[in-house]
Amino acid sequence: MSAKWPVRRPTEHAALRAVCRSARPTPPVPALMAALLDANERRDREGVCLAAHRVVRAAAPEVGE
Repeated sequence: MSAKWPVRRPTEHAALRAVCRSARPTPPVPALMAALLDANERRDREGVCLAAHRVVRAAAPEVGE
């Protein structure tokens, strides 16, 4: 077998470039905190992680740049 890894996916790269170029409105921090608390109550570990990252990025936009 002579497969190359990772498999190139041009549509995935195009989608990521488009997302990077577009400006997305940031939800208010209280709404993100409510989502974080809701995910925590439901014991949704992935939801907690995603919501926590969104809260940090909304509160401090210089993080992740």
